[in-house]
Amino acid sequence: MLTFIKKGSMVTLSTALLMCSYSTLAQTTDTKALKAQAITIVKQFGGTLKPQLKKALNEGGVKHAIEVCSVQAPNIAKELSLTTQWQVKRVSLRARNKQNAIPDTWEEATLKSFNQRQQQGEKAQTIAKAEIVNNEFRFMKAQGVEPLCLTCHGTKLSDEAKAALAQYYPEDQATGYALGEIRGAFSLTKQL
Repeated sequence: MLTFIKKGSMVTLSTALLMCSYSTLAQTTDTKALKAQAITIVKQFGGTLKPQLKKALNEGGVKHAIEVCSVQAPNIAKELSLTTQWQVKRVSLRARNKQNAIPDTWEEATLKSFNQRQQQGEKAQTIAKAEIVNNEFRFMKAQGVEPLCLTCHGTKLSDEAKAALAQYYPEDQATGYALGEIRGAFSLTKQL
C-alpha cells in the first residue's frame, strides 16, 4: 500500500484521492451554485430597470427615459451590490458612461470573446462566462440589444434622443447598434 507522510501523519493513497475528489466535487458544486446566484442577480437587475425605462418612456418620452436610466441603472447596481454581497455592474467596449462602466482586463477580454461567439452564430441571450480568477468568482452575461434599447442605442436616433444623450452622456459611444447585437454585459464578482 502506498502512503504519504504529511506533517508527521500517514495518509493512505485512497484517502488522499478521496479528499481530492471531494474537494473537486465541492468546488464544482460551489461554482454551479455561484453561477446560479449570479444569473438570479442579472435577472433582478434587468427585471428592475426595464419596467422603469418603459414607464419613463411612456410618461415623459426619450429624454425622461435617458434621465431615469442615468440615475437608476447605477443605483440598481449599487443596491444589488449591497444586498447580495456581489460586486454588480454593467460594462461595454463602447461605454455610455465612462465613469462607472470601464471594463477591467478580464472583462474586456470576455467582451471581445462574446463578440466573436456572436459572430460565429451564438445568440446574445445565451452568451455568458463564469470562472474563478484570483480567488474571485467572476461572471459575465451578454446584454443583447432588444427593441426597447434601439430608442437610445440604435442607428436611427430621434433629435430628442441625441439631445438627451449629449446632455447626460457627453462622451457617449454606445449608439449605432442593431437588434440582437451585444452592446455590453452584466459583470458580477464575488470574493471567495
